[in-house]
Amino acid sequence: MRVALVSMRPRIGDKEGNIETMKAAISKTKADMYVFGELSLTGYKCKDEWRLLAEPLNGSSVKQLKSIAKNKDCYIVFGMPLLDECVDGLMHNASILVHPDGKVDHYEKWFLPTVGPFEEKIFFDQGERLPVFQTRYGKVGLLICYDLFFPEASKALSLQGADIIVYISATPSVTRSYFEALLPARALENTVHVVFVNLVGSQDDLVFWGGSQAYDPLGGLLVKAPYYKSSTVICDIDPSKRRVSRVARPLIRDIRPEIYLDLYELSRYHTKLKKKEV
Repeated sequence: MRVALVSMRPRIGDKEGNIETMKAAISKTKADMYVFGELSLTGYKCKDEWRLLAEPLNGSSVKQLKSIAKNKDCYIVFGMPLLDECVDGLMHNASILVHPDGKVDHYEKWFLPTVGPFEEKIFFDQGERLPVFQTRYGKVGLLICYDLFFPEASKALSLQGADIIVYISATPSVTRSYFEALLPARALENTVHVVFVNLVGSQDDLVFWGGSQAYDPLGGLLVKAPYYKSSTVICDIDPSKRRVSRVARPLIRDIRPEIYLDLYELSRYHTKLKKKEV
């Protein structure tokens, strides 16, 4: 499977222009999957304008990307503000997976940073599902930016059989070292291929560092894009490496499910675990 990691500089609020940028990147490179960054459809620093820019899953922007995927016979992953399907007025920070046959899957970001320059909880509702999606090349899980800091989310995808986890991101330069430490760890601890695609360029007070990269199931770096520069880099993903890695490091086999109940107790009540009465 050949994946194109596109470090894109989206223009704030310019959906049509950003789709044209995606289309140009896709037309210049041959790949089976093209991945763009978090909120690449609209830009990241839209604030209240997100309410005007958000669309449903069957909106005009997704339809345009469906047409591109069909004509190119490829998968496309990109980020957008997505209107909630059930509740009027709610929207999500979403990662969209467009299939070449016209099917569209999506993931709604679970963990919304709201500290310092980040204000996502002001605008977006939290996701509730952690699905994996079947493709021609195996099962794909989607996560977004800050989700990377919570290993349970990635583990939930690997336990459902994810072969590849795609993280789309809008991470600024001050957090680069954290992401580059965590990405190989998530690949190794779940024995999955990891694809990470970041935005690039300045938006208000944030400077996105690009540096899109991919890792093999033992945490080995496969490819890295340049920092602070719009670019497309190609990564070939070999599924046989997952099988070998899961023999060498049987981490999925050795997981102990009872730890998740313990984590719930610790997190929910912020107390030490009590010994069960016999």
